[in-house]
Amino acid sequence: MALIKKIIVGLLIIILTIAVGTFIFLSTERFGEHPSGERLLKAEQSSNFRNGSFQNLNETPMLTEGVSYSKVMYEFLFSSKPKEPTVIIPSVKTDLNTLGTNEDVLIWMGHSTYFIQLNGKKILVDPVLSGNASPLSFTTKAYNGTDIYTTDELPEIDYLFLSHDHWDHMDYKTLKKLKPKVKNVITGLGNGAHLESWGFNSEVILEGDWYDSYVFEDGFEVHITPARHFSGRGFKRAQTLWSSFVLKSPTTTIYIGGDSGYDTHFKEIGDKFGPFDLAILENGQYDEKWRYIHMLPGEQLKAATDLKAKTVLPVHSGKFTLANHDWDEPFLKINNGGIEKDIRVITPMIGEQVNLNDSKQRFKDWWKL
Repeated sequence: MALIKKIIVGLLIIILTIAVGTFIFLSTERFGEHPSGERLLKAEQSSNFRNGSFQNLNETPMLTEGVSYSKVMYEFLFSSKPKEPTVIIPSVKTDLNTLGTNEDVLIWMGHSTYFIQLNGKKILVDPVLSGNASPLSFTTKAYNGTDIYTTDELPEIDYLFLSHDHWDHMDYKTLKKLKPKVKNVITGLGNGAHLESWGFNSEVILEGDWYDSYVFEDGFEVHITPARHFSGRGFKRAQTLWSSFVLKSPTTTIYIGGDSGYDTHFKEIGDKFGPFDLAILENGQYDEKWRYIHMLPGEQLKAATDLKAKTVLPVHSGKFTLANHDWDEPFLKINNGGIEKDIRVITPMIGEQVNLNDSKQRFKDWWKL
């Protein structure tokens, strides 16, 4: 009995130590803060907030019917072996500080990070420039050659868009360093709690619900629009709102897609705000097992058709492994998928300058290493 008692006490000590360690870890700065006070009240008043959390427009299970979390975890730990690049990913490093003021350009920085200069305004989306996309710096590391930009090399940013608070879109290390350069942050309800905990001034943060709109100087408009996804940086999900965005300048209309499974919102947005000169859509980190929260191959073009988009930039790939497909599969499938003749797909290298006013510009199949 004495031995059993010692074993039980030992196990309890181990469990308590793990619990305390987990609590301390989750309390570190990197996890941000949940909405509270007036910010929480505003979230709770949203028609998209029900039963204690934000909801998608249509029912959206995290996993496809018949799939269990244990199956996903087993595959991840024991049978998942997606191919990753074995050589340095090619890139072209454009100097963002020497662009001509009249140049309308886009620079993809890998995964879902990209810089846009449009009608003289400088725009940045979901910047993750710290070399990894998780709370642990030694996990989910960027592929060799993909992390070519630092915050020091970015100019002042007129509009910073943050689609949601997942680690591969909202990187606290990058945001803390970038903070002095940011004039306006545009994001979904609740996300300002993270940003203020990292030192952002509340006056620069614009948090909105789906279909909230903002009008800025020089003819710029931003509309926060739905996405089919979820949010959360720790164990508690959906306390902040995930979003896509419509960006309208005097000359150009761009859809900033964030993360989203395919759903009816694409047609709704296309009917309300389209046609779009450019739609930036996720194309990667997909799996049949979670088909409702990330688009499968081919659905990007359905979404682009719904949006009435002339050109598509596929993102959410090429930098991190977050799913079980080979790293280059998203590029291969979007180029071999029977692309509609009236939709142009552009696939620049990381850092390569995309000239937004040049519909004839072509790009190499750089992923064929």
